[in-house]
Amino acid sequence: MAENGTDCDQRRIRMSKEQHNGNFTDSSMLSERKRREREERLNIVLWKKPLVTLQYFCLETLINLKEWTTKLWRRRGVLVCVLLALAVLTALYYIEGAHQQYVRYMEKKFFWCAYWVGLGILSSVGLGTGLHTFLLYLGPHIASVTLAAYECNSVNFPEPPYPDQIICPDEETTQGSISLWAIISKVRLEACMWGAGTAIGELPPYFMARAARLSGAEPDDEEYQEFEEMLEHAETAQDFASRAKVAVQNLVQKVGFFGILACASIPNPLFDLAGITCGHFLVPFWTFFGATLIGKAVIKMHIQKLFVIITFSKHIVEQMVALIGAIPSIGPSLQKPFQEYLEAQRIKLHHKSDGAVPQGENWLSWIFEKLVIVMVCYFILSIINSMAQSYAKRLQQKMYSEEKTK
Repeated sequence: MAENGTDCDQRRIRMSKEQHNGNFTDSSMLSERKRREREERLNIVLWKKPLVTLQYFCLETLINLKEWTTKLWRRRGVLVCVLLALAVLTALYYIEGAHQQYVRYMEKKFFWCAYWVGLGILSSVGLGTGLHTFLLYLGPHIASVTLAAYECNSVNFPEPPYPDQIICPDEETTQGSISLWAIISKVRLEACMWGAGTAIGELPPYFMARAARLSGAEPDDEEYQEFEEMLEHAETAQDFASRAKVAVQNLVQKVGFFGILACASIPNPLFDLAGITCGHFLVPFWTFFGATLIGKAVIKMHIQKLFVIITFSKHIVEQMVALIGAIPSIGPSLQKPFQEYLEAQRIKLHHKSDGAVPQGENWLSWIFEKLVIVMVCYFILSIINSMAQSYAKRLQQKMYSEEKTK
């Protein structure tokens, strides 16, 4: 009996080892297959396979349009209410009356806020890579207002043409009357709207992880798969990047609202991980979005505003230009276009743009304009590549499903 029992135990151990080895082999083969498929998708870019990339991009666009149309049809009641509200607003917009002054004011504010919210969304949602709209749009706007405020000793720029064009007010102001708080208040609306847009752009990772957790289905997003692998190997993480990701995940999971607030309040490239963590652990939506909105639109934006305003304050700019001129050999030649650019801006602020403007005034503007064009083009290319790779992933998943059913 003892021998039979021992034989049975040994057989069970062998069977469990064989089963374990089989599972290990299957998981290794699956991981290897996923790695190869990921490499194949990464090669689908415009500069390597232009025709295939454009074809896949168009097909993915059609699929997305079909999915969005289906979702709108399912929510046709809400859609009808929105269309009725738009019809009422359109009627109020075109009917003459005393209310038109308020309509024009609200129209101006709405489009101004929508512009900055849209730029904030582009900065954080990105479809694989974000458009750095703070460096391209909000930062330069704050810098322009700061330089103008110190030059004009006022932030009461005439509207219009502000915000399209900044010129000094006609009334005289005492020298040195401008304050840091006045500049912060002048750009607060734009900065907060941009921050709110970045908070909205962080919602897709949250909803994706939440839907995957509730459905129990295997997630399609690679960042989510990386997150689950990180959870499995959290204790054995060695490199700095892995430890930082684990620290963010632990902070959000254990501290909750204030952990999310802390991650959102500082420049944090790992915040997508916080959204995935909150979705995976089913953190309530308003806890996640409320903390993200307060952190990004209030705390973080005031930190970034202060940094830009202090950097572009009058004495700091003058010191920076002087330091450029102190560079041996090439200093004076580099300093000249900066001085000419600043002088041209002063002329414009004081309504003297028809005067003698230095010829080199457009040098820095030309470089910045070309930088904006290059970054926008790269952003568009990245979206095309990302959507083409998404369609390639659909084909790979379809092929894998067909192989499983055989």
